[in-house]
Amino acid sequence: NVVASGMKEDIDKAVYWAKEGFKVWGSMKQNERLKYIYKIGELIEGHIEEIAVLESLDTGLPISQTRKQVERSAQNFRFYADMVKSRLSGEAYQVDDSFMNYTIRKPIGVAGLITPWNAPFMLETWKIAPALATGNTVVLKPAEWSPLTANKLAEIIHEAGLPEGVFNIVHSFGETAGASLVAHPDVKLISFTGETKTGSEIMKNGADTLKRFSMELGGKSPFIVFPDADLDRALDAAIWGVFSFNGERCTANSRLYLHESIASDFIESLKERIVNIVVGDPLDDRTEVGPLIHKTHYENVKGYINLAKEEGCTVFSASVPDELKNGNFVAPTLLLNAKNHMRVVQEEIFGPVMAVLTFQ
Repeated sequence: NVVASGMKEDIDKAVYWAKEGFKVWGSMKQNERLKYIYKIGELIEGHIEEIAVLESLDTGLPISQTRKQVERSAQNFRFYADMVKSRLSGEAYQVDDSFMNYTIRKPIGVAGLITPWNAPFMLETWKIAPALATGNTVVLKPAEWSPLTANKLAEIIHEAGLPEGVFNIVHSFGETAGASLVAHPDVKLISFTGETKTGSEIMKNGADTLKRFSMELGGKSPFIVFPDADLDRALDAAIWGVFSFNGERCTANSRLYLHESIASDFIESLKERIVNIVVGDPLDDRTEVGPLIHKTHYENVKGYINLAKEEGCTVFSASVPDELKNGNFVAPTLLLNAKNHMRVVQEEIFGPVMAVLTFQ
């Protein structure tokens, strides 16, 4: 597949049409608008298998997981439509006998949505569905590493028959189209999911036009196991929480803290579990961990594993099948004997790698 790379001129054109589309969409009666939102969800449900395959091809995520993500994406449109119907209301306060303060909720206008590559289709719907349901128009700049399902979503939204200009998509790089979208004076809101450093830059670059920002940035979530825990359940949760999505998730429990009294047994059980995780072709239903999305990212994750050895960790890793050695495959990995000050504990690795620490 070949995908066009947009420039500032394409962003300007998309924002112009989004601003024009807002004249219709922003003033449309809520019930009329929400009919379109429900329709998008229905159409996604009719394309689950096609979208799941495209998502796996784009990202390397196992198809058993991308199917569930696409199903959830259809639900996202229904959820936000229901939310707008039931909960989107202002507030009123009696100040004294003569005055009442009240708020009215109105759409902002053109929303610039910048989405990541790690679960692209689902994360796009998390932004698009609430933006459209509340009466805003959209310019989407999807991640350059995963354009295929974003394009399919644009086709589906077109099929749903939304008024012209309500939804627009520009494929390109962050430093060209993304930066132009953030700087555009007619874009009133930026919603961004991605690296913390990039989020900081976006907020700086959008400050002059007083944009509103919604940010979901990097993570290094802890998973803490106390002696009284249900250890089998804790094992299941720890394994799923870091090795699903190929470990490429900002909510991954990439730091595991074990109480010293249970640490030894828990680590042995972890080792037994991870060597049985199926590493393989993402289009195979049996696969549990597929290849990382890009060679650059693969090298970055491998670099952190090498760094862990330099910092004094013992690295325990499952194996990648010989026939897959040329791909971007990183087997599930534990960084044992980790200490809190280490870079591999402090920095986001964003792969199937978990640092294991103990506490008293």
